[in-house]
Amino acid sequence: MAATKILRDILAEGQARPAHRPWPCAAVGGEAWEQAISLLQEEQCTLLGLWGDQGMVHLALLDADGKPAILSHPCEGNRYPSVGSRHGAAIRLERAVRELSGFEPEGLPDWRDWLDHGTWPLQCPLGPAEPVSAAPKTYPFLPAEGESLHQIPVGPVHAGIIEPGHFRFTAGGETIVRLEERLGYTHKGIESLMAGATVERAAVLAGRASGDSTVAYALAFARAVEAARGAEVPARAVWLRALMAELERLANHLGDIGAICNDAAFAMLHAQFGFLREQVLRVADRCFGHRLMMDRVVPGGLRDDLPEEGQGAIGGLVAELGRRFPELVELYENTASLQDRTVGTGVLPAGLARRFGAGGYVGRASGRAFDARRTPGYPPYDELQFEVPVREEGDVDARVWIRIREVEQSLAIVGQILERLPAGPVHTPLAAPAFAEERAGAALVEGFRGDVLAWVRTGADGGILRCHLRDPSWFQWPLLEAAVEGNIVADFPLCNKSFNCSYSGHDL
Repeated sequence: MAATKILRDILAEGQARPAHRPWPCAAVGGEAWEQAISLLQEEQCTLLGLWGDQGMVHLALLDADGKPAILSHPCEGNRYPSVGSRHGAAIRLERAVRELSGFEPEGLPDWRDWLDHGTWPLQCPLGPAEPVSAAPKTYPFLPAEGESLHQIPVGPVHAGIIEPGHFRFTAGGETIVRLEERLGYTHKGIESLMAGATVERAAVLAGRASGDSTVAYALAFARAVEAARGAEVPARAVWLRALMAELERLANHLGDIGAICNDAAFAMLHAQFGFLREQVLRVADRCFGHRLMMDRVVPGGLRDDLPEEGQGAIGGLVAELGRRFPELVELYENTASLQDRTVGTGVLPAGLARRFGAGGYVGRASGRAFDARRTPGYPPYDELQFEVPVREEGDVDARVWIRIREVEQSLAIVGQILERLPAGPVHTPLAAPAFAEERAGAALVEGFRGDVLAWVRTGADGGILRCHLRDPSWFQWPLLEAAVEGNIVADFPLCNKSFNCSYSGHDL
């Protein structure tokens, strides 16, 4: 395709950075940078990530053929041409880059602080790291004008056990006219903590970026480190990693379906799906020593092997879910009060999902058939048979049905893995680097919410000099604002849960 050729030409004409693996990477000038922005604006490429490091801003793209690449632009005078000025999906990423690294995006349409709430001891912790001199500023929410409009502030502290986030509704009666989110309350400084850390310490931090996706994050980080170091992972570890990722997907989808039903006042299905989720977590604990399987995926493979009785336990779980799950799905489908709440509620237009590169069930429920297990793909999924379910309706009901179909596909994948699981070791220690220069690696992994990006820069000693992690929620949170417009305020919890964006994964 023409767009793919343009991106390849940009890479070829730029200054190649061979130390970046496995994706092609090149440093480019202003004209090439503007060309790349045009590709995004015209929806001929998809934005994967944007971050700052070493006096440069890095732009990760996915071309029309599903091949990723990274473009790096020097920030002379700490400035660079804004991507967000012409591609809305980049705006919040650039606001974060500005606060973390101190690079000013020229032309950025929104200059408000994003992650920094005025409580950090340092400004630009990944850049100049200067002491804070100004007092905290009040966050200026965008105005909305019209007759009889009123505002409803919700959060950041919520009534349930939930992460903090502020939602500012502007409504006319019960109808939502505008929703504006304020996030950043769970900022942990995780990228600062990883800078200078050992690979082992950084792996622990990566697995805690968003606890419900600990396997996905640990796998993305491990694959990025392995790419940078040129490390080979034992076959058994590759297949067990996929097994753990599918167990994580099962647990979260089951919990989400039940929670959505609960927000529609059907507590019985909430309890039933919660019971099934609990069975997955107990089997994960029994087989991998932790209910969330935290700290089990490490660079080089796995920390521990599947115990002798593990295959039988997981096989029994698959059988039980295969027996009980369809009954609950039938109840969901045939309960009129549930359908009345979910069908036609919180519609996300397909064009917006495509423009923002929305991954996971959010994108697939609105017609975007993207799954990182297939594109760009990684083993062992290239040897497994599975379908990527897609719906076109874009409503809460469609997002439920994507989860339902993904549960069915994950059960089938787990069954295939158990049948074909190879023998052998599960870990190969990372050898001492055989090179004297810095290396960088990148990886894209499919978590239950969508694609998780990890990029690392390692030193000659093998330690982590810089790591950037990008949660799928970066591209989903803005779409929630669009999906709830025109809905009643009482349906926001339902819409919000059907998106189930991560606060912690977003806030870094």
